[in-house]
Amino acid sequence: MSESEDERLQRIVTERLERPLPRRFYKEVSVSPVLSILLDGRPVKTPLKAALQLPNARLAEAVAAEWRAQDTHIDAVRMPLTKLANTAIDRATQERVTVIDEIVAYAGNDLVCYWADGPPDLVARQRQHWQPVVDWAQQKFSADIKTASGIRHVPQLPEMLEAVRRHAEAQDNWQLTALFLLTTKTGSMLLSAMQMAGAASPDDAWAAAHVDEDYQIANWGLDWEAEQRRTSRRNEFNGLMTFLELIRA
Repeated sequence: MSESEDERLQRIVTERLERPLPRRFYKEVSVSPVLSILLDGRPVKTPLKAALQLPNARLAEAVAAEWRAQDTHIDAVRMPLTKLANTAIDRATQERVTVIDEIVAYAGNDLVCYWADGPPDLVARQRQHWQPVVDWAQQKFSADIKTASGIRHVPQLPEMLEAVRRHAEAQDNWQLTALFLLTTKTGSMLLSAMQMAGAASPDDAWAAAHVDEDYQIANWGLDWEAEQRRTSRRNEFNGLMTFLELIRA
């Protein structure tokens, strides 16, 4: 069984606390003419040993600023843009077909397509946040979007999934990274595509992705650990919004 988002965040926090941070070994950070990040004149490498080369100057300067902001140790948690750039260069390049397949799979079981059959106030919340996403997606992908109530699975039409695949294939590696990560964080490819198209604000996308959780919080409250996990998720989401803004530059 794959780990949930909360389990993943808890594992990351635990691993971070147990693993000593590497010491800062460089004095100067600069950006090369080809937009690579240089530490004391030497290019930074991704985990798969590719050059950390950015697609535009704004993102390159923002990533360089993260490296400059490190103190005596290098804390990857404080370098979200660097992490996202590494993902774009390594995974979206090396595993592009797999990433696209995963995006299409999410669209086949999309969060906004599975509505509760009660209570009425939860259904009303879902309709408020999810119906605009379904309407937008039907127009965007020129295909009927199937929705269901309760736990029964409803397969999407092949033409809808093929339209999603064409949309993903049309993204460059940086946009594909943003689409993939936003999809995994929200549980909805359709919502992610809508937000990236500028048809939904970041706050609207966050609210739509957390309708069920917000409903539970409104009725039962939120304990400290759950609040910490939610804050971590929101910080990751905000970092992804910044990344998306910068790759559009």
